[in-house]
Amino acid sequence: MHRGLKPLLAVAGVALATGCAAPSEPQVTFYSHGRSVEVAPAQHCDPTGEKCTASPGAVGELRVPAGRPLQISVPGEVAETPWQVVFLYRGANGEELDGRSPVFAPNERHAYTLQLPPDGKQLEHVEVQQFSAVLTPGTDGGVDFGIGGSWVLDAKEQ
Repeated sequence: MHRGLKPLLAVAGVALATGCAAPSEPQVTFYSHGRSVEVAPAQHCDPTGEKCTASPGAVGELRVPAGRPLQISVPGEVAETPWQVVFLYRGANGEELDGRSPVFAPNERHAYTLQLPPDGKQLEHVEVQQFSAVLTPGTDGGVDFGIGGSWVLDAKEQ
C-alpha cells in the first residue's frame, strides 16, 4: 500500500518555514530515452533543517515515453543521507496512482532506475526526497523524518 505525496509535501513545508539560505544546492540528474536534465532543488536545507532555501519553480521537464524507465542520479551530498523517490503515474485505466522506492540508506547508492509497477501506463511526476535529521511526531504514532531536500521532475509523454 502506498502513502500519497501530500503528507510528505506537508512535512517539507514545515522544514521550509524554518530558515534562510543554504550554502550550496546539489543537482539531481534525470535521464530517459536519450535525454537528460539536471534539476536544482525545489527545497534544500542544511543537515539540521534550520537553514533552508525554497525554489518552487525549480521543476525539471523530461520526455519519458510510456512504459520506459527513468534513471535518476544523485550527487554524493544526497547519497550520503537517507533518500527515496516518490512518484505519480497513470494506470492502464487512466486512474492517478502513486508509488515510492524503498528508502536508501546513507552511502547505499548514487543512482536509481524507476520502472513503473505492472499497473502503470505513464509516469507523470517524480520527486527525489532527501531526509533530514529533523523529527516530527508521526500521525500513526512514532516519528517522521523531515524532508531536507527535494528535486522535482514533470514527466511528459510527448
